[in-house]
Amino acid sequence: MPAEFLQGPIGSFAMIGLMLVLFYVMLIRPQQKRAKDHQTMIGGIKRNDTVVLSSGLIGKVVRVEDKEVGVEVAQGVTVKVVKAMIAEVRVKGEPAAANDAKT
Repeated sequence: MPAEFLQGPIGSFAMIGLMLVLFYVMLIRPQQKRAKDHQTMIGGIKRNDTVVLSSGLIGKVVRVEDKEVGVEVAQGVTVKVVKAMIAEVRVKGEPAAANDAKT
């Protein structure tokens, strides 16, 4: 009986439905969660936070506006960055890597 069910038209629709459910659970839902987490991270940005941009630049936030952020990438060098391009917000005063040689 189960083998005959899968070979009929109802079985074909059931397999397509199962594939759509798996597609949603495996791909769409995690992407939506990642986007929501990124939005909350962006919403919590404040002055003096250290941020990593999507290009790899690391800087300190000096000004926060609605859709843009002023990031100081070097002493006296401030760039205006769209908030969506911030990849990571690091904790203020995060320690440097142990393998950095300071001479």
